[in-house]
Amino acid sequence: MTVEGLIKEKIRQEGRVISDDILKVDSFLNHQIDPLLMLEIGKEFAHRFGGEGVTKVLTVEASGIAVALMTGLSLKVPVVFAKKKQPSTMGTDTYCGQVRSFTREEVIEIVVAGSYLGPTDRVLVIDDFLASGEAARGLLKIIEQAGATLVGFGTVIEKVFQSGGDFLREKGIRVESLVRIGSLAGGQIEFID
Repeated sequence: MTVEGLIKEKIRQEGRVISDDILKVDSFLNHQIDPLLMLEIGKEFAHRFGGEGVTKVLTVEASGIAVALMTGLSLKVPVVFAKKKQPSTMGTDTYCGQVRSFTREEVIEIVVAGSYLGPTDRVLVIDDFLASGEAARGLLKIIEQAGATLVGFGTVIEKVFQSGGDFLREKGIRVESLVRIGSLAGGQIEFID
């Protein structure tokens, strides 16, 4: 079975539609982690972006870390995650962006230490979900501040009915979504092939 098929099967078996906008997959993706599935996902992203000269994988804590880590492992490059709170040990040489959390209904400042991203880096952004694109916007700001090159954006699940994927594609950014969902209306998950 393909990685896409494995993810769809997990969603069918364990996913729960909370509303027309929210799909809960915390039993395998973003609370409890299925490490074997994450490894396969990481290998798939490494396969798709392997020829891009990626030097860093970038994500936002916390839900994207497992997927990003397995992608970094498969690509043999470091993984950097934007922190949601700047620790006192980080110093002042930082790159910052803002993310509006749809599920938490708040704006969060995300931050990366300046020593971990720079102009010579070719960055692959990896996340668990692509919905409205808020996390992507915050990470794009950080990449821009670092002077790094974005090679693409990989996401496990894209909710196509929200605008994040369109926003990235309109900017000419390569987006690789392993599973695309067209609708959650009426509690039904509609996959797009």
